[in-house]
Amino acid sequence: MEHTSEIREVRALLDKKRDKTIALVPTMGFLHEGHAALIEEAKQHADIVAVSIFVNPLQFGPDEDYDSYPRDLERDLNICERHGVDIVFHPTAGEMYPDEMEFTIGIKSMAGILDGVKRPGHFEGVVTVVGKLFNIIRPDIAVFGQKDRQQLMIIERYVENFNVPVKIVGVPTKREESGLAKSSRNVYLSETEFEEAAEIHAALTNAAEQIQSGTVSADKVKSFIRLHIEQRTGGKVDDLAIHAAHDLKTVDNIDRDVIIFIAVQFEKARLIDNLYVSI
Repeated sequence: MEHTSEIREVRALLDKKRDKTIALVPTMGFLHEGHAALIEEAKQHADIVAVSIFVNPLQFGPDEDYDSYPRDLERDLNICERHGVDIVFHPTAGEMYPDEMEFTIGIKSMAGILDGVKRPGHFEGVVTVVGKLFNIIRPDIAVFGQKDRQQLMIIERYVENFNVPVKIVGVPTKREESGLAKSSRNVYLSETEFEEAAEIHAALTNAAEQIQSGTVSADKVKSFIRLHIEQRTGGKVDDLAIHAAHDLKTVDNIDRDVIIFIAVQFEKARLIDNLYVSI
């Protein structure tokens, strides 16, 4: 396995492999089993797997956890090597943004809901760095987790709108045995919070059963989820919405496939999850 922090060098390494298909797994590091699942999926689609490790400052707000976000490059490199990654690109912020960005990628309606409202500028930062990574790595395929489903759908639309020649592959969320979605931010949870956080997925699963049993009121489903979280955890529901699965339009009456999105704030961690519900 080869690794570098320099754009010039990673391009040179990959230019030697352009006769093969290349998959990119973009990450912010502090890798866990969810990232490992993305790497294994990438290996099914391509000859060469590249992983990027970059905590992107553009997608963090001023009061968010950019400085404290967990980082351990040596550990991440060991995990990548163990899973058969070919190249790891781990640039510094100075390498990716040597000067103040004059241009970023703007997003219309898809960033005006959910985390786009709670975290202004977040998705613009995500798409900007993904666009830069696509230009640097020039992958044939890019693999993303479905835990960040709004992000995944925005990236899919970005690729479509800008005719970017990259196939986007979404991978189901990797979970703990309890159902809690794997996340680098889970390290912020206390032992009690870690156990309680499993109720997030339980609430979504129970809500899906309600919908599939005939409940059509989105407000009724959301009230059920809020009550479930309030009664079983010390966390606070920070965001909760039900949107059409196809285009993320707001749904009042559930008469089509939907995605339930949720964010729960614990003392030091804001955890997100979602569930696709087929009608």
